[in-house]
Amino acid sequence: MSILSDFQEWKNFLSQRVNQAEGMGMNQETINELAYQIGDYLAQGVNPENQQEKLLKELWSVANEEEQRTIAGLMVKMVNDGKK
Repeated sequence: MSILSDFQEWKNFLSQRVNQAEGMGMNQETINELAYQIGDYLAQGVNPENQQEKLLKELWSVANEEEQRTIAGLMVKMVNDGKK
């Protein structure tokens, strides 16, 4: 099963990667930039495998770059808030 087939698995994976980045000393700005790049890659080249991913892809496709960066930052915030 792919991590993209289940949204909770995707969130867990993203949370682990954010934890790794923080452990390596990356600041929030750098982490958000990486999240934006990953989001853009996924939106351009990966077919969504569940309803949540379909929604995110649709939002990404209608958003301008600033809004896409906001979406990416919110995804990071969502998985960070889940750790608390």
